[in-house]
Amino acid sequence: MTLPDRVEIVEVGLRDGLQIESEFVPTDTKVDILNALIDAGVRHFEATSFVSPRAVPQMRDAVDVLAGVRKKPGVVLSALAPNRKGVERALESQADEVVVFLSATESHNLKNLNRPIEQSLRDIEEIAELLKDKPLQRKGAIAVAFGCPFEGDVDLGVVKTIFNRFVELGFNAVTLGDTTGMATPKLVRQTVEALLAEAPDMKISLHFHNTRGIGLVNVVEGLRAGITSYESSLAGLGGCPFAPGATGNICTEDLVYLLDEMGIDSGIDLQALIRIAQRLETVVGRRLPGQLMKAGPRLNLHDVHAATAAVG
Repeated sequence: MTLPDRVEIVEVGLRDGLQIESEFVPTDTKVDILNALIDAGVRHFEATSFVSPRAVPQMRDAVDVLAGVRKKPGVVLSALAPNRKGVERALESQADEVVVFLSATESHNLKNLNRPIEQSLRDIEEIAELLKDKPLQRKGAIAVAFGCPFEGDVDLGVVKTIFNRFVELGFNAVTLGDTTGMATPKLVRQTVEALLAEAPDMKISLHFHNTRGIGLVNVVEGLRAGITSYESSLAGLGGCPFAPGATGNICTEDLVYLLDEMGIDSGIDLQALIRIAQRLETVVGRRLPGQLMKAGPRLNLHDVHAATAAVG
C-alpha cells in the first residue's frame, strides 16, 4: 500500500462547525481561534460563509471575520457561497477562495438550496462567468455525495455529472461531502476511483462526518486511493442544520494524530491543536466529541503511583 507523504487539512470548524450553534459566538472569539490555528500550522480554512443571516445567523459576521485574521504566507481563507449574491460578497471581502455547492440528490438540494439540481448547475455556470479572470480560487462542493438522508444511496452518475461540470467550468478543486455520515470505505473507493477516471488531474477533497463512527476509517480508504486533502472540524464540532440525524465532522486533532501515527505530515502542531480544541469546548459551553483532547496521544504517560489500584 502506497500512502502520501503529506496531507492538506482544511479546517472547517469555524463554518461547518459553528453554523449549528444557536448562541452567537462573538466575532473576536472566532478570529482569535482562527489566529491560534494559523499559529499551530493550519494553512487552509473554510472560515465562514456568505449565506442569508436569517437562515444561518452564526455567519452574519463573515466580512469582519475574514478582515480580522492575522494571515501568514500560504494561508488560504475560503468562504462558502450558495449563490451569486454570496459570491459577490466574497469578492468584496478578503477571501482567497470561494466554495460553491449543490447536492447530489434533488430532495437534499431542495432543502439546502431551495431549487432543483438543474437550476443549481445553471447558477454555477453564471458564477463561473462572474469569477472569470478574478483572483479567487474556485472550489466546487457536492453535498450528500455518499448517501442522502432522504433518498438513500446516491446515483454515481449524478455525482459524475456534477463533478464533470465543475471540471468543464475551470474549478480548481472539488469536495465530496459526506453530509450525514453515510460514507463507507467501499463507497469512498468506488466514488473516488470513478471520478479520477473522469478527470485524473482534478484535486479532490474529502469531507467526512463521524455520524456512524467510521469517519477516520473512511480517511484511511481515501489515503489508499491517493487523496491528499481532507476537511475536518476542530473538536469534532458540526453537523448540517438542514439534514436529519447529522452530527459532527471528523475531528481535526484526531485526524492529525492518525496521520502522525501513520508517518504522514500535516504540518500541524498536535499539542497546540489540542489546547485550542479544549478552549472551543469552553466557548460553546459543552463537551465536544473529539477524543484526543480527552485522552491525549498514546505516549502521554501517567504516574503509576497516582493511579487507582484494583481492590481484592
